[in-house]
Amino acid sequence: MKSIVCLIATTLASLAFSVQAEEKALNLYSARHYQTDEALYANFTKQTGIRINRIEGKEDELLERIRNEGGNSPADIFLTVDAARLAKAHELGLFAPVSSKTLDARVPANLRTDDWYSFSTRARVIVYNKAEIKPAEVQNYDDLANPRLKGKVCSRSGSHPYNLSLLASIIAHEGEAKAEAWAKGVVTNFARAPKGGDSDQIKAVAAGECGVALSNTYYVARLLRSTKPEDQKAMEKVGVIWPNQATTGTHINVSGGGMLKTAPHKEAAVKFLEYLASDDAQRYFADGNNEWPVVDSVKVVNPALDALGKFKPDNLPVKNLAMYQVKAQMIYDRAGYK
Repeated sequence: MKSIVCLIATTLASLAFSVQAEEKALNLYSARHYQTDEALYANFTKQTGIRINRIEGKEDELLERIRNEGGNSPADIFLTVDAARLAKAHELGLFAPVSSKTLDARVPANLRTDDWYSFSTRARVIVYNKAEIKPAEVQNYDDLANPRLKGKVCSRSGSHPYNLSLLASIIAHEGEAKAEAWAKGVVTNFARAPKGGDSDQIKAVAAGECGVALSNTYYVARLLRSTKPEDQKAMEKVGVIWPNQATTGTHINVSGGGMLKTAPHKEAAVKFLEYLASDDAQRYFADGNNEWPVVDSVKVVNPALDALGKFKPDNLPVKNLAMYQVKAQMIYDRAGYK
């Protein structure tokens, strides 16, 4: 009898140790493809002793993987960029609500939803060719649809989440009819069919292929910080406008994530999300990828971001951006914004 009791005690101790050991790991599915995030993750492990097992991929591929894995998915956290992609994960029912006083206190209410949080922001600005366009002509997003810019607008695909979120914000502020009129006006003003990424749009503006384009700020900052002579020369030809400063403010998009419903390491997952809102992690976002912290009290020193100056952001709740993603895509499709 004594041996049986000892065996049971030993088994229970082993199980407890296994659970404890298991909790020292975190499985992260990330669509953030920035090498600078390595330091972000390494610092979390250093602080907590929790090892991060990371799988990186494209957003749609990771979401499909999580769906296919179902209840057996090893993923604890899904991280990605743009409210459109986070909204898709929510719509698929993948995220679980998180109860955290730390997150609620540090992440502003307009930058979080019931089941995912923003951890960094970037703004969608207008870049223009200094020799061709006067700044007064492009002070607002509406100006991109003005007939005087016919043949002068470059853009990436209308189906890209960055542009979907911008149009979602226009729908939220001005309604569907005005949003569709804007999209059609921009299409009429295209210098060429949409192609490439934001960096390509900036370089096209610098080269005179078009007069204006939209870009997320971290692409602008990246080129400003570049040591390549061709990038430095290109940025000398380009000006940057903070749109809608007299009205709603410049559109803000986010990078963020949430805990998955099937997360096997829920305690570690919450710790990781709370860590992403810490001062250290918030500085990594700014210094590493030229993004702004969501925590107002965190001060960063980034020459490229400082060079862009102060601006009035659009404080539209991110859940509103998520709400109008489907309508935004429908409007772009009707407008011929490929």
